[in-house]
Amino acid sequence: MKNKKSESKGKNNNSTFKWFVEVSILTFVLSLLFSYISTNGVSNLNLVAAIIILIVVIFVGILFDIIAVAVTVAHIDEFHAKATKKVKGSKTSINLITNAPKVSNFCADVIGDICGVLSGAIGALIAIKIGESFELPINIQSIISALVASLTVGGKALGKSIANKYSTPIVHRVGIILNKFTKKG
Repeated sequence: MKNKKSESKGKNNNSTFKWFVEVSILTFVLSLLFSYISTNGVSNLNLVAAIIILIVVIFVGILFDIIAVAVTVAHIDEFHAKATKKVKGSKTSINLITNAPKVSNFCADVIGDICGVLSGAIGALIAIKIGESFELPINIQSIISALVASLTVGGKALGKSIANKYSTPIVHRVGIILNKFTKKG
C-alpha cells in the first residue's frame, strides 16, 4: 500500500508532464500561427506599418512579462479579502495566484518568447525593407537587431519593477479582464 506522500508525488509528476505536453503543443501551434501571419503580413506592408507592428509585438511581450511577474509576487490574502466583499475579478485573481507557476510560464515563456522570436523575424524583414528602399551600404540588420533587443530587455526590466510595485492592481485588472471573456450566459 502506497503512502499518501508517494501518491501525491506521482500525481504531481503526472500533472507536471501533462502541463509540459500541453504547453509544448500550444507553443508550437501559436508560434507557427503568429510567425506565419506576421512574416507574410509584414512582408506585404509598408515600412511604417511594419515598424508599428514590431513595436506592438515588443509591447505585448513586455506586457505579458509584467503579468507573469505580478502573478508570482502578488499576495493572495488581499484577494481573499476582496472575494469576501464580492469584488469583481477577485476570484479569478485568486486562481491566477494559485496557479502562478503555470500562469507565469504561459505569460513569460510562451507568449513572451514567441513575441521575442517574432520581433526578431519582423526586425529582419524591416531591415530588408530599409535596405531595399534606401540602398544603404551598411548592414542595417545588426543595428535593428540590437535596437529590438535593447527595447525588449529594457522594457522588461522596467516592467519587472512595475510588476513588483503594483502586483495587486495588475493581477486584479487581469482577473477583471479574464472575467469578461469567461462569463457564462
